[in-house]
Amino acid sequence: MKITIRESTTNDLDFLEKLEKDCFPEFQQSTRRAIRYSLTSPIQKVIVAEIQNGKGKKPVASATFYLHSKTLRIFSIAVLPQYQGKSIGKQVLDYSVNLARSRKISRISLEARKSDSKLLQFYESAGFKGTEELPDYYMKGEDGLRMIMHLDENGDKQSISNIIVVKDPKNWDLKIEGVEVVSSRKYITSPEYQSLKNVRIFNLSNSYQYQKMGYYVSLLASARDHRIIPNVTTLRDFSSQSLIRSLSGYIDEDIQKTLKHIDGNKISIFVYFGKSVNPRFRYLAHKLYHMFEAPLLQIDFVKTEKWLIQKVTPLSLKKVNPDHHEKVQEFARDYFSKKRFSRPRFKNYKYDLAILVNPEEKNPPSNHEALKNFKKAAEKEGFFTEFITKDDFSQLSEFDALFIRETTGVNDHTYHFSRAAYAEGLVVIDDPWSILRCSNKIFQNERLKQNKIKTPETVVLSKSAYRKLQTAHLKFPLVLKQPDSAFSLGVEKVNTPEELDISLKKLFKLSDLIIVQEFMPSEYDWRIGVLDQAPLFACKYYMAKNHWQILNWESETEIEGNADTVELSEVPEQVIKTAVKAASLIGDGLYGVDLKMLNNEVYVIEINDNPNIDAGVEDVVLKNRLYEKIMHSLVNRIEINRNIAQFVTV
Repeated sequence: MKITIRESTTNDLDFLEKLEKDCFPEFQQSTRRAIRYSLTSPIQKVIVAEIQNGKGKKPVASATFYLHSKTLRIFSIAVLPQYQGKSIGKQVLDYSVNLARSRKISRISLEARKSDSKLLQFYESAGFKGTEELPDYYMKGEDGLRMIMHLDENGDKQSISNIIVVKDPKNWDLKIEGVEVVSSRKYITSPEYQSLKNVRIFNLSNSYQYQKMGYYVSLLASARDHRIIPNVTTLRDFSSQSLIRSLSGYIDEDIQKTLKHIDGNKISIFVYFGKSVNPRFRYLAHKLYHMFEAPLLQIDFVKTEKWLIQKVTPLSLKKVNPDHHEKVQEFARDYFSKKRFSRPRFKNYKYDLAILVNPEEKNPPSNHEALKNFKKAAEKEGFFTEFITKDDFSQLSEFDALFIRETTGVNDHTYHFSRAAYAEGLVVIDDPWSILRCSNKIFQNERLKQNKIKTPETVVLSKSAYRKLQTAHLKFPLVLKQPDSAFSLGVEKVNTPEELDISLKKLFKLSDLIIVQEFMPSEYDWRIGVLDQAPLFACKYYMAKNHWQILNWESETEIEGNADTVELSEVPEQVIKTAVKAASLIGDGLYGVDLKMLNNEVYVIEINDNPNIDAGVEDVVLKNRLYEKIMHSLVNRIEINRNIAQFVTV
């Protein structure tokens, strides 16, 4: 039976709603509101299949697709029952394949009911393969199966991974595998560069000024989803003296140490692909390159009371001292010969993931074995993974996602990394608003109270207006917390009014507001890991030996209590529901919600971004699946975000 296919409109709403009811069980049906949203969504496409009859064209089938940059996801295909078995579904499926090819998408994914053997056979005969079982995907007892069809890569395979853009390639004698030197004009106008994927562009055009050729190279590279250095945002940021001073503060000690023997009050350092031609500046040049993102840089310093960065200028090859050209070529060869830029690295991976860690941290949120497991899971999901530290700030735009695995704080580099990465369009866990909200217990207390989630009875005390009457109704002992306390630091227990006064006097020196809570003794706290607003893992964290907290920083031996990871099915349902609700008030990232259950009542103690995930503790139940679930979430976020505009303000 021959069909014609067209894009659906809101005029089809009644038909689409009827089709849902005729073709799917109730638990699988989309509501009228959801259908309407699909018709207007920027990342979805709804099509209708029609047949010709005596009265004209009659709609008999429909399909809904999610269009991601790498994947076309079939959300549903439905054919009216009386027209099933007439190859209409096959024609709709063929349409999806052609749609994917036209958009240079290399794979198609879908989810199907595992119990529907006839449907699974239909998709398998079309070339789909089951890749992942999805327990209780549709409802409890109704499992799903994720299926994938890989298409030809439509020319995506490419031998060039890095492109240097200059005005005249003849000036570059650079023969390195995986690196091509092209002219600015060719990169902008030639169709072959418009369709490339997963390439890095190093823009060394003669001018970066607004509406000049170099400006358009960076602008078009961003539009093509090429990783461009420097990008348009970076070019703009070089004109902000306050931002430059702010960033340079991270390496102020290195600046003063390197330049302390310099005579005079002015000096310029030239940085070419992270190196300096002057050996005495090479360490500082490396630091500066990682701070200010451009292949060729001139950094001007001026000395007043101490050395300060006066100006940062990205250089084109034309503006490089001719005596330095040979060194620029040498440094470029060394730079691109590194493993991270080799061609196989782009051939085998879809996305780039940066995992921010602090090798010096004594109690990191993930131990060494867990970090290895994250990397293994990430590679399984198609990530090229690199562990970065606070010195690698300028590399952020080279990645598609940032996963923070060091203790976060609003006033340190972790928030700065998160904020900058989000502004650059990366997917980020922990995102900046989660760090802000979870770092402040006053925000949490108010947020939980407004949404009628039980917490220990709490009073917020102000330094300027503290009155003893404010705590008169609370029973001792009490727990005092700094608003930004973490890992039990900045948290004190007091047993008498006198101890309360002493502790408040000390804590008010650190913060204008202090939280006072009733003490709720328990053998253990629940920690529910939540990801994408769904429970991920469950632990019982027991109190440290002879101590009232899980962590005892004053102990020289047993600093931490035991932990017991359990199946989610073993956790009281009320604990799970409360944890998910509380985490959802923060966002949709990765959280650890600490709760107590006393007398059948559940109390939220706090919500943590950046929760501990250690090998041998939180992964005891799920094992490798725990890491894979988190990495899979990052992939999903990338593919969705590529089709949704982000807002920088959070």
